[in-house]
Order: sequence, then structure tokens, then C-alpha cells
Amino acid sequence: MKGAAARAVRGAAGVLAAAALAHTLWHGLAEPGAALALGTLVAVGELARRDRPDTPGRQAAPLGSAGALAYALLGQTAGQPTRHGVLETVAVVAAAALAGIVPHVARGRGPAADHLARRVLTVAFAAACFQPLHPSGRLAERVGHGPYLVGLLLILLGLTALCDALLAAALARARTGWPYGPLLRDGLRDQLGIGTAACATGAAMALGAAAAGLWAVPVLSVPLLLAQLSFHRISEIRTTYRQTITSLARATEVAGYTPPGHSRRVAALSCAVGRELGLSERELTVLEYAALMHDIGQLSLVDPVPDGATAELPAAEARRIARLGGEVARQTGVPAEVAVVVERQAEPYREQPALARIVRAVNAYDDLVGGSRHPVGPLAALEQLRLGTGREYQPEVVECLARVLARGGRGRVGPVPPG
Repeated sequence: MKGAAARAVRGAAGVLAAAALAHTLWHGLAEPGAALALGTLVAVGELARRDRPDTPGRQAAPLGSAGALAYALLGQTAGQPTRHGVLETVAVVAAAALAGIVPHVARGRGPAADHLARRVLTVAFAAACFQPLHPSGRLAERVGHGPYLVGLLLILLGLTALCDALLAAALARARTGWPYGPLLRDGLRDQLGIGTAACATGAAMALGAAAAGLWAVPVLSVPLLLAQLSFHRISEIRTTYRQTITSLARATEVAGYTPPGHSRRVAALSCAVGRELGLSERELTVLEYAALMHDIGQLSLVDPVPDGATAELPAAEARRIARLGGEVARQTGVPAEVAVVVERQAEPYREQPALARIVRAVNAYDDLVGGSRHPVGPLAALEQLRLGTGREYQPEVVECLARVLARGGRGRVGPVPPG
């Protein structure tokens, strides 16, 4: 069902784009100037994009989104009504987006099909709602060209953003298998950030071009372009920070306290369990950092724990090591929530924050499966965790872990594949 939904979205976008391109090639461009100006803006926005694999709803190319929306909502240029219509809008945006995406695909950076499908369907939705009304004059008769038109554009942009978030969540669910609800929630939340800026800029371009002509388009695009570049810089800083945390977590492996790859396995599986439980993107980030650093307290030990398997230690000793880990984590400057999860991971689950319950269960599972002293199989490890659900492990987390493992999913450290 998940794959069928994604194929339906891609298929609908493909058919619509093909029909629009055929119609435009047959009839020609009704508005060559507008097509060139806004098509170029869409292509430039796609070229300037960076792969944004954090959340499915995030705008990877906000400048391209703004240009596409401006073209869909363009009813006049310098006071003269436009005649490009829905199909020409879709054709120009699809061709421009494809031209901007090709260099990224050539470098092997991200799947273009889902992103292009979203772009085509969202601009088609906006154009279908606006274009049939404006050239006919019915829109001017009913709302005029003042504040009522602006209000109508804002409502239409809100519906378009909702449409984009729905499509993004559906495509991301098909790629990852994660629950649809949390993906949609994170997508809608992110639309309030850079998505709002893209929508507002698109509306401003359409209104500015209606009054001042197409020269308003490049002028009004500059602030969003600068914001996009700043957005990329922040993304690079976050990526560097994640890499620093990952390198720090490997200190226990380099020192021989934990088996190779243990922290990354725990982080990846913890994030998969967190997704299954419906955690938000911020909670998943905290969970990932805490899972990567969960064994950092072992660096304070004189005698290493055999195989680093803290799950098999006496409760008091495990809690002592966890507290040491929390102190070390605070010294690194990670968010306070991360240090709290690290230091409370060994407590009985009823006394733990929700994220610490996940780390504890997943860490115990990996210790049981990967330990060299008494290794057990996945089913036996899950059975041992179930036997401890009276006090040590939250039953819901253990069952969620079982579902993730049954699908063969160990999750992944880091962000979601780009859409």
C-alpha cells in the first residue's frame, strides 16, 4: 500500500507534466516573458539547493518554490492580464525544475523523482485554484484588487502548503516505512518556517509583478535567496556538529571499552524505534545524540567492563556509570536534554524520561546480541527484554523494537532521505 501510494503520486505528476508539456509545445507560450523570468527563477532555485534530508516536509529549494508559486498566482503583469493558464504554468515549472535538478542527479545527489512530483502537483493545485478565475474577471468582480485579494492569496497559499506537506509525508513514508502521522506533523511544523517565507515571497512576487512588471521578480527574490544561503550554512553547521558527536562517541571504541560500531548501532536502532513511536524531529535528534553518547561514562572507569556490556552489570554499578556519562556529556556542551537521557538510562523505566527508556532497551538488546561472553540470537534477546518489562524496560518500547526488527529495520543515524 505504501509503495502503491507513492507510485500513484509519481504517476499522476508524470501524466500531468507530460500533458502540460505536450499542450504547451502544440500551442506555444502565451506569455513568453513571464515564462522566461519565472522559469529561470525556478531553475536557479533548484541549482542553488542543497540536499535537505532532515525532514520530508522541509523546503530543499525555497527560491524555486517561491518562483513556482508566483507563476501560478500571476494574474497580471504591469496592469495587463496574463493568459498562460494552468497547463502552461505546469509545463514551464516542470521543465525549469527538471533543468535545475539534472546537475544534482548527475552528481548522484538525492532522488529527483519525488521532489519533482511534489513541485508539479503543488504548483498545479495552486494554478488550478487561481488561474481559471482571474482571466475570466470573476475574481476581480468578487474580491477586487485590494486587501481581499491578498487575503484570498494567503488562504490559497496555506492550502498549497498543506497539499505539499501531505504529498511529502506520503512519499517519505513510502521510502522509509515510518509512521505517516509524525511525518506529516513534522512537515506541517516545518512549513511554518522556511515554507512560510517561500509562500510569502511567491505572493509578493505575483503582486509586485502585477503592479510593476516582471522587473519586480528578481528584486523581490533577493531576500529569500540570501535566506536560503544562510539556511544552507546553518545546515552545514548542524552536520558538522553531528559528526563531532559521532566522533566523540567513538572514543569508547578506540579506547577498547566498547565493541566497534556499538554506539552507531544503538543510535540507528533507537531512531528507528523513536520513529515507530511517533517522536518529533527534535526528539529524534536528542535521542540520536544521547544514544551515540550513552557509553561515554565508561571512559571514567579504571577497569573496562567486559565487551562494554553495561546491561549485564549490577543495577547500582550501571547507574553510577550512567551518571558519570551525564557529567561527561555536559562537559561537551551538548543540549541539557541529551545529558539527562545519558545519566538516567540505567534507572527503572518508570523513573526515566521517555527517551532514556528507548536507549536503555536498545542498548540492552545490542549488548545481548553482540556480546562475546554470552551472545544470544535476536529472538532470545527480545525474550529477555520482555522478561524485564516488569521493572527494567518499558513494554511499549520493547514491542516497538520487536516490530522494527521484524521489518529488518535498524533505522539510520542522521537525517531522512531527501524528498
